[in-house]
Amino acid sequence: MFISVLDLFKIGIGPSSSHTMGPMVAAKDFRDRIQVFVSCHPIPPFLQVRCTLRGSLAFTGKGHATDRAVTLGMHQYTPQGLAKLDVNALFEKLWQQNTIQINESTLIHFNPPEDIIFDRGEPLPEHPNGMIFQLLDGTGKTLLAETYFSIGGGFITTLSEIGKLVAPIKMEASSCGFPFNSANQMMKMSADSGLSIAAMKRSNEQERISETELNVRLDAIWDAMRTCLENGLVAEGRLPGGLNIKRRAHSLYQQLQNNPQKANLNDWLCAYAMAVNEENAAGHMVVTAPTNGAAGVIPAVIYYAVKHEGATLEQVRDFLLVASAIGGLIKHNSSISGAEVGCQGEVGSASAMAAAGLCAIKGGTTEQIENAAEIALEHHLGMTCDPVGSLVQVPCIERNGFGAIKAYTAASLAIRGDGQHFMSLDNCIAAMKQTGLEMSVKYKETSLGGLAVSITEC
Repeated sequence: MFISVLDLFKIGIGPSSSHTMGPMVAAKDFRDRIQVFVSCHPIPPFLQVRCTLRGSLAFTGKGHATDRAVTLGMHQYTPQGLAKLDVNALFEKLWQQNTIQINESTLIHFNPPEDIIFDRGEPLPEHPNGMIFQLLDGTGKTLLAETYFSIGGGFITTLSEIGKLVAPIKMEASSCGFPFNSANQMMKMSADSGLSIAAMKRSNEQERISETELNVRLDAIWDAMRTCLENGLVAEGRLPGGLNIKRRAHSLYQQLQNNPQKANLNDWLCAYAMAVNEENAAGHMVVTAPTNGAAGVIPAVIYYAVKHEGATLEQVRDFLLVASAIGGLIKHNSSISGAEVGCQGEVGSASAMAAAGLCAIKGGTTEQIENAAEIALEHHLGMTCDPVGSLVQVPCIERNGFGAIKAYTAASLAIRGDGQHFMSLDNCIAAMKQTGLEMSVKYKETSLGGLAVSITEC
């Protein structure tokens, strides 16, 4: 099993990897298919594109900017390409347009308010994040169609692919030198080879790209994380979406800077994590880590390690490699999608990844790293995804701070032990998957239960 660190950590925009980035990628893919279609078929005088959102995308898509994402994707924009643009201004312009220019002679009708449909009926059976794109003629006949699923972390798959899906990137086990698909295999390969998790992961990556390119791209991921975090520390005001939530990271950070002798680890981690997730909630640049809803945990822990403990750039690279190894195992054997397994799959996964990365750069053994990841994940089991107002704000922003705190605690506990523990990471991942399967749909990113419906209007 191989999932690249460069795919697990993707630079894009908020507020959601599954509800914003994934649908944008799907919309652009369908637009590309239309371009191929019109180049080799007779074209009727009128063509129209329709997108029907199903399941969690229908229930929380408005708050997660899914309609914005589909619109941007249909106009050929990508999450990575938008990271440094004024997305709000661009979207307002595109929202007013009624057509898409496919080539010099082909205009397609696409009016987002009418042609993006939020279907709150039964979700598609294959996955709770479904999208059906259609190219229609003037009589309503479907000329081209594709069903996509946004499976978490910005990854998408089609209806024909999802039944064969083992991992979001389909590669044979023999395609890398250390093809571990479980934590137990990872530990055995480490023991047999004498290599650390970071070294094995680096070796796998360098079968595809050079060491220099890998380092450049890892550094770009960290630079984007740091930029997002530092932007969030200075930004003020209220977040969009209607809840009128005030940004708090700036004020908290100022208090800590003005009175550092009274600041503790938890204070700093919360300030850093909340800064990232406030930027995500605002729709600004963010790095999926492994999702947007959990994007603050890993940057907060790395930033603390760099700013307060003197972690080096090489250690940051190792942190990201180890974190991606753990995230890949979770993605492969369970899910990082809140719509599938609740927030245990988002913040829980991020916390496990951060705990493993931190333990690694503090000198932990492979067994201690596995233990750190298990401790962090174990203490997120059963966590629901119930965003108020379908927005990635309450409880999501604070929850990232607590995920970072749990990650640091887990790494500290593990590194003071000998790596031997009762519950394995593999068993914990399996428990998370089963818990997610048994969790009511009300608590899996539909905003139909929990905190999302516990608001008393005064």
